[in-house]
Amino acid sequence: MSQFPQLKNDRILKVARGEVPDKLPVWIMRQAGRYLPEFMSLRQNHSFFEMCQNPELACEVTLMPIKRYNLDAAIIFSDILVIPQALGMVVEMKPGVGPVLPEPLTFENISKLEPKGVIERLKYVGEAITLTRHKLEGKVPLFGFTGAPWTLLGYMVEGGGSRTLSKAKKWLYAYPEVCHRLMYLLTRIIVDYLVMQVEAGAQILQVFDSSAEVLNKELYTKFCLPYIKDIRDCVLVKLEQKNLEKVPMVLFAKGAHYCLPEQADLGYEVLGIDWTVDPKVVRELLKGKNVTVQGNLDPCALYASEDNLIKFTKKMIDDFGTQRYIVNLGHGIYPDVCPDKVYSFIETVHNVKI
Repeated sequence: MSQFPQLKNDRILKVARGEVPDKLPVWIMRQAGRYLPEFMSLRQNHSFFEMCQNPELACEVTLMPIKRYNLDAAIIFSDILVIPQALGMVVEMKPGVGPVLPEPLTFENISKLEPKGVIERLKYVGEAITLTRHKLEGKVPLFGFTGAPWTLLGYMVEGGGSRTLSKAKKWLYAYPEVCHRLMYLLTRIIVDYLVMQVEAGAQILQVFDSSAEVLNKELYTKFCLPYIKDIRDCVLVKLEQKNLEKVPMVLFAKGAHYCLPEQADLGYEVLGIDWTVDPKVVRELLKGKNVTVQGNLDPCALYASEDNLIKFTKKMIDDFGTQRYIVNLGHGIYPDVCPDKVYSFIETVHNVKI
């Protein structure tokens, strides 16, 4: 990718490879989003998915937190549900509700899914990535991302967000073969989608399995781990076939602390950790595993006083240690967080001596 500006800050890439950076790297999930006044100002004139699907707007939003903060990575502004959209499903983003799929997946309409041409219909994401790589001018690396098969399937069957995903879980128990076919279909799309993002300029990739927490270890082992491993393996093969550089990959399986050691054997360089797991427990579970960890400050800690936020951040770093560690929240930042708190969080991280 010699046409892109030379990268100046490679802390995250170094840590993902197991190398020692000059400072601990830090970024924030959903860092390009609703907590920023400049985002909300732009949002007044554009729908959410219009911003995702317009490369210039997606680039502008991606750069907002990079202009404001001393972060160590950018993440392309998009959404995991662009894949169901590209498959022909209607996805709406309703204020105060979140994503809504008014016609959820059923046995009757599965045949209406349109896998042929999906990557072509997602090319706007690649265009946004390429534009953003140039606009970043090498300041920090750029993340591409996708939802994992189970998380996507959950939204598609439920018709939106759900605390229990009981409808989608019903499918796992009652119609396992149908679920395996759908997971396989989504896996194939995700692989090509991630490879397209690397072709476009993504330097690191994250797979979000945000709904892992509603499954037990048996279900996750049967319906999720094989496909998540397949994604990693096939992305590597296709990048090599296309003579593209191997990029680090992050797996964030929210709530899947019940199988952290198994996750570490899937080939991902980095595992994201949610805020419910003690960092010392994480290090013990992953002892001897060749993997970097990322996380896991409770997003609500950003509501604390500045002094307490600094205290919480330092304790988290002390408990994780500074080796093979990328600092982040344990999930996405909330929309009503004061942007000034993010300064304190980032500066606290960067002031820690390695």
